[in-house]
Amino acid sequence: MSDRENPQQILINRYSSRRLYNTSSSDYVTLDDIAKLIRDGNDIKITDKKSGDDITRQILLQIITEHESRGENILPLNILTDIVRSYSDQAQDFVPDFLEQSFQVLKQRQKEILGTLDPAKSFQKLQQWQQDQYGAIDSMMSNWMGNLNPNPENREGDSGNMDDKQDKTNDDEVERLKKQFKELQDKIDKL
Repeated sequence: MSDRENPQQILINRYSSRRLYNTSSSDYVTLDDIAKLIRDGNDIKITDKKSGDDITRQILLQIITEHESRGENILPLNILTDIVRSYSDQAQDFVPDFLEQSFQVLKQRQKEILGTLDPAKSFQKLQQWQQDQYGAIDSMMSNWMGNLNPNPENREGDSGNMDDKQDKTNDDEVERLKKQFKELQDKIDKL
């Protein structure tokens, strides 16, 4: 069984000097060391030695910030902007669950897609995953914000033309997602 299937929690203490101490290996570690421990499948808990406060979230955000500042961009600017917006609106309660579920689905689909050695099957699985994502996002957003895509039959004008526009929009979105998936895959390969 790999570490990823049976993660080990490692306790790291941050001292007032801002130094981070790995209690499992009895040595001081850097943010890069912590990132490697996480990539190796370990669960990490970081506490402030003096106050006992759990500061794991803050340290993980520091790690993400360092990677992003080095040009290792995984988070698109529009996603970061939306996250900042969500701190001040109704989405604050919705976003954490949505992100967690999205990453769970991403990890599962990644295993399925990358586990197939046949490129044609991988591409088919990718297309199915994209269709599933559209449906899930549409469902979640319509429950949260109401019906964002009113029935074109109820509008005046050429509803047939609207279907063509929707197909073009869907095709553009599929291409955009393919590109994002490829970029994400390239970044994962670099890790």
